[in-house]
Amino acid sequence: MADTTANGPTDTPEVDWYGPDMATFGDRVAAAREAAGMTQTILARRLGVRLATLRGWENDLSEPRANRLQMLAGLLNVSMMWLINGEGEGLDGPEAGGTLPEGASDVLGELRDLRVELSETAKHVGRLEKRLRVMLKDGA
Repeated sequence: MADTTANGPTDTPEVDWYGPDMATFGDRVAAAREAAGMTQTILARRLGVRLATLRGWENDLSEPRANRLQMLAGLLNVSMMWLINGEGEGLDGPEAGGTLPEGASDVLGELRDLRVELSETAKHVGRLEKRLRVMLKDGA
């Protein structure tokens, strides 16, 4: 079903801005925090975590444990499921149009894939560094 605009019908589909194909856990945390009018520093303090920890969550470098996830959802006034997978009580997407220009969905998908790939690469680098440290320690 095509959307309509002031200029007539368009073929651009509605966008689920915070769904699993468009946003990561970190994207949803950052968006909910901003919608709640909190800085990273304030939210970290209210959660009782270090600022670096919250930044790690927002940058998809780590995820909170269940107890912190529950606190996070409560402070941001969204459901835990929405934070995890974009489903449930959470934020609506931006008001400006609500649709993506042609081709933007493909670019967003590619960006998401790259973000996942970079995260996996960073984990691999960490494992290699750990192996090297063990080798150097055992060889010394």
